[in-house]
Amino acid sequence: MSADPNASSELLQTPLHALHLELGARMVPFAGYSMPVQYPAGLMAEHHHTRTAAGLFDVSHMGQLRLVGPDAAAAFETLMPVDVVDLGVNKQRYGLLLNDEGGIMDDLMFVNRGSDIFVIVNGACKHNDLAHVQACIGALCHVDAQFDRALLALQGPQAVTALQRLLPGVEQLVFMTGAAFNWAGGNLYVTRSGYTGEDGFEISLPAQAAIDFARALLAQPEVKPVGLGARNSLRLEAGLCLYGQDIDTTTTPVEAALNWAIQKVRRTGGARAGGFPGAARVLAQLDGTDPLPRKRVGLIALERVPVREHTELQGTEGETIGEVTSGLLGPSAEKPVAIGYVNLAQAALGTRVNAIVRGKTVPMEVVAMPFVPTRYFRG
Repeated sequence: MSADPNASSELLQTPLHALHLELGARMVPFAGYSMPVQYPAGLMAEHHHTRTAAGLFDVSHMGQLRLVGPDAAAAFETLMPVDVVDLGVNKQRYGLLLNDEGGIMDDLMFVNRGSDIFVIVNGACKHNDLAHVQACIGALCHVDAQFDRALLALQGPQAVTALQRLLPGVEQLVFMTGAAFNWAGGNLYVTRSGYTGEDGFEISLPAQAAIDFARALLAQPEVKPVGLGARNSLRLEAGLCLYGQDIDTTTTPVEAALNWAIQKVRRTGGARAGGFPGAARVLAQLDGTDPLPRKRVGLIALERVPVREHTELQGTEGETIGEVTSGLLGPSAEKPVAIGYVNLAQAALGTRVNAIVRGKTVPMEVVAMPFVPTRYFRG
């Protein structure tokens, strides 16, 4: 199958573009890049293969940054409500860049590699993130954009079996830790993490090594290529936010139910409380002194009707109470699942709400996330 005609020559190409075409991927525009939405096997097969074996994703559109210098951790901490300073070497953490109103500018992952803070940001946000970080802390540390590096994600219960054949020792990593490796003369940095709810790895590597390394992984019997379509269904079943859809500059971390990402040391009464953009609002929402207007929740439909993003949610009296931000028929959950925002009064587990799908009422229930059990390897 050839590339989608919508993926025009004006779109950027990842280092794996030629391999995607060779593998018959259907290409679509995404975050300014030509990206594979699915391969010939199709979304459902790719989703289930990742849940049972190992799926290989090209996520090279995402941005990679290095923050270098003795004050890099303290400087980076001023931009987020997250503990950066106390993070151990080769430990990884989830972070949130906030604006002055406490809205989420981007969500990201970062690792303390000892010699630097290594940051991975979303592809659609990476240039704005770079400008923001440079403007705010560029005088305190060196900000090195590595947007030319490739990034692969190998996800699934057999990911470790396949990857350790190429990178012996990678099996010693546990969830949210990383280490440097060398393959065919290329410097790789691997973290045991990902965005599917499965065990797996993210691999940063030089662009020139990307196709050969991807071919080596695909030669392993456990591994098949997976596109954006299954990446979305996998992360949604895991209850994970998609930036620009489930979280954005209009949502605070507390409204987004990301309280767990704000460590005690940064909260009121903590040793380094506040000091980040929007701190007054975010800490007040955490304390309950500023009541939440809405909250992100998980939802399941009580009828077998997929409920998509931008679907209106109503209370039992027909009043508008919120909106679905992500939704589909979960291939592993085997039921319609969704993420959305509702008024705080309707956010309790077990609350019944109604989605309005093409003018018809579809009953839904607020449930805990994830929708399928996560299987991160914690040792």
